[in-house]
Amino acid sequence: MAKGESEMLNSERMSPRDLKERTQQFALRVIRLTRALPNTPEAWVLGKPVLRSATSVGANYRSCQRGKSKADFIAKLAVAEEEADETCYWLELIVAAELLPQERVELLLNEAREITAILTAAGKTAKQR
Repeated sequence: MAKGESEMLNSERMSPRDLKERTQQFALRVIRLTRALPNTPEAWVLGKPVLRSATSVGANYRSCQRGKSKADFIAKLAVAEEEADETCYWLELIVAAELLPQERVELLLNEAREITAILTAAGKTAKQR
């Protein structure tokens, strides 16, 4: 774990272990959501990238914990943040394209936004230290 990481996450009231678990649960929820998509070409096109980006959030967060330096930690954390934000985009498109009802996606979209905000705040804190 990079120096100061636990301080950064504790400012958000979340330990590194909690965020690791939260991002993994998030990925599992997106996996279940993609299983509910209709069997149509447009659902395949939107389902694949949302699955990829959502599962990448946790993988990249885990990778940043193994950062070799502060700069490496910050770079890897930024990738996790970008993937979380990209997941928001794909979830928004799934709703806009009426592939799933908003009620089905809303809680997951809120979780993606919260994870994005946590990772953004952690990155800003890391840069300031």
